Amino acid sequence: MTGESPRPDLRVIANSIPPRSRVLDVGCGDGALMVALRAKDCDVRGIEIDGALVERCVARGLSVVQGDANRDLAFYPDGTFDYAVLSQTLQTAVRPDHMLGALLRVGRRAYVSFPNFAFWRTRAALLFNGRMPVTRHLPISWYETANIHHMTIRDFETLASDLSLVRTGRWAFAADREISGPGANLRAEYALYELSRADGREP
Repeated sequence: MTGESPRPDLRVIANSIPPRSRVLDVGCGDGALMVALRAKDCDVRGIEIDGALVERCVARGLSVVQGDANRDLAFYPDGTFDYAVLSQTLQTAVRPDHMLGALLRVGRRAYVSFPNFAFWRTRAALLFNGRMPVTRHLPISWYETANIHHMTIRDFETLASDLSLVRTGRWAFAADREISGPGANLRAEYALYELSRADGREP
């Protein structure tokens, strides 16, 4: 991936999606992932709620519309995309369970990343300070954040199981690097999953 976005979850996604795939980037931000995928001849579209970021994307020649994924994913037909991407956005969804279902309705596979509220530094902040933590991946105070559903890696895996989704890949990250080994729920600042439907069928 290009140097414009150092986030390792985006690099993993960009490297994993095959060339010429059809991709929907939900909550695409400034379009960094879209630029990387466009370089692989992917047909990539974006949805972003922030109008200023939409303007930046359009100025870069990216196909991005302003919209709220909580409601606007309903307008996309089933199976429109090979991949749907939701990076660092699930915690802002009104109903994360409904959002995951929508991603895997419009996309045959999905990549989802999110901050891990069980990260040890977050636990320590709550334990010793007794206050909602402000960290690199949860950077805004509780009263002004768009994050309305704090979750842990274990919470997410339980939800995916409850929704009968198949985990086809998992990556964990801390200090902007990928970590391996056990204890990701304690050690990881955030995580990335590749998901598919349990029945493996087209929508």
